[in-house]
Amino acid sequence: MDHVLLDQIVIGSAASLANLAIHALLIGIVAWTVRNLSMRDTRIPGFLQYTLIIVSVGTLLVVGHFTEVLLWAKTYAWVDGAPPGTDLIYLAFGNYTTLGFGDVRLREQWHILAPMTALNGIMLIGWSTALIIDILRRTGHAATRSLRPADDIEPAS
Repeated sequence: MDHVLLDQIVIGSAASLANLAIHALLIGIVAWTVRNLSMRDTRIPGFLQYTLIIVSVGTLLVVGHFTEVLLWAKTYAWVDGAPPGTDLIYLAFGNYTTLGFGDVRLREQWHILAPMTALNGIMLIGWSTALIIDILRRTGHAATRSLRPADDIEPAS
């Protein structure tokens, strides 16, 4: 295996693993928090609680993804992977989201980092989507239950 290719794989794998750790921590905190929430607070309507949960989770995930993009940008800077004057955050965002305009590219000796960034982004964005769907499913059921009359309350005689 070519030495330059091995360097790219090692550096790209390290950045991917660091992002995986960041995302795992974030998802773990969000999942634990949501699992331990109770929608029994009757002072706040269930649909509002549901909305707040989804907006909060979405915001945290966007911050997490932005942090991961910044890590890729720092990785590009560390290896001097782009021509001088390149907006590394723009380049990292394009790669991470697989947008790939192609107007800015990594240097030839670091070009494998671009698809590695894309693979990392696809995986982590997919993981975030799965979490959001699971939260919608779980909290949606709780919000619906909080809107229904309680089954265990007997009508007044």
